[in-house]
Amino acid sequence: MEHDADILIAGGGLNGPALALALAKGGLSVAVIDARPAQSRAEDHFDGRAYALALASVRILQALGLWRGLRDKAQPILGIRASQGQAGQGASPLFLGFDAAEIEEGAMGQMVEDRFIYAAFLDAMQAEPGITLHSGAQVVGQETGPAGAAVTLADGRVLRGRVLVGCDGRDSAVAKRAGIRRWGHEYGQTALVCAIAHEKPHEGIAHQFFMPPGPLAILPLPGNRSSIVWSERTATAEAIQSLDDAGYLEVLRPRFGNFLGEIGLEGKRFAYPLRLTIAERFVAERLALVGDAAHGVHPIAGQGLNLGLRDVAALAEVLIEANRRGEDIAAPDVLERYQDWRRFDVTRMALGMDAVNRLFSNGNPLLAAVRGLGLGAVNALPGLRRYFIREAAGLNAAQPRLMQGEAI
Repeated sequence: MEHDADILIAGGGLNGPALALALAKGGLSVAVIDARPAQSRAEDHFDGRAYALALASVRILQALGLWRGLRDKAQPILGIRASQGQAGQGASPLFLGFDAAEIEEGAMGQMVEDRFIYAAFLDAMQAEPGITLHSGAQVVGQETGPAGAAVTLADGRVLRGRVLVGCDGRDSAVAKRAGIRRWGHEYGQTALVCAIAHEKPHEGIAHQFFMPPGPLAILPLPGNRSSIVWSERTATAEAIQSLDDAGYLEVLRPRFGNFLGEIGLEGKRFAYPLRLTIAERFVAERLALVGDAAHGVHPIAGQGLNLGLRDVAALAEVLIEANRRGEDIAAPDVLERYQDWRRFDVTRMALGMDAVNRLFSNGNPLLAAVRGLGLGAVNALPGLRRYFIREAAGLNAAQPRLMQGEAI
């Protein structure tokens, strides 16, 4: 079969472009098929979406040559404070606090707006001769076999490659067409996502406030602004999302508290139903899944994109090294190396966040007392606290070279 590219990537969000750049820099040719027009994803105005990039993810962007252009647009995460309580009653005096000064590597992570990250990826893809971007193109069919992988686009074109990678989200059509089933469950929660401006400085501190209906994350952005990821029971969240901006803020204020002074909305508001979903397999014949196409986790620790970038780093290293050794990059044993590398870490993180959500998202007073004592106990143990800081920074997992900031 004559190939249009070595690798076909279905999905052009953030993981798809990251994988394309890593593979192209390693000598492989890549075609990225993105259903959304590229320029509509790189708009100048802030739409309210931002990501918490763990230190390991920042290192990936450094290795891909992107971080220098993003550094001045980022807000370092210098600390994390986790506590529990009730809306309108404030936080419990027992809390867990992390300080970036407790690890040698510096800030635990960086907050960056979605528009800046995507624009950096788009510019880099357009400048990379090994990448062909098919913008505004939708994959409607796929075939894999001994001769290679092929995708059919909505306009009738057929693209052929050696390996197909699904980076097309939690409801991955690539995975469905390959017959890959998923396991998991609904949380009965919906995440309300927005950004706010506030009167007082946040000092680079991220806050995780656990309440019975679900957790509220307050994540620092440049200036006196923060990103909000606010989980509520689905029926309640739908009612809140339907309110106008004034009504929305009226509900948020007692949950948020007054520690940052007056608050106001910036950008759009989003709502995402939450569920745990993990693909039974991350690979199939000439096919691999990356990011949300392989796993969807609770946003408690903001690890969704970070887990996806870990997938990117692992898959890129497996395929590039196999190609350099003269192996067939689509061989089952090659693709299995990627699955073996990532499956334990993904499952560990997914089940860990699931357990934390189950433990904290309830109003049981006995459990509340135990939780408070647990947070206070961890806070009093420097060694254990340092372990959790390194976990939040993405430094405890078995690390591919990109996660160490090194080119493959």
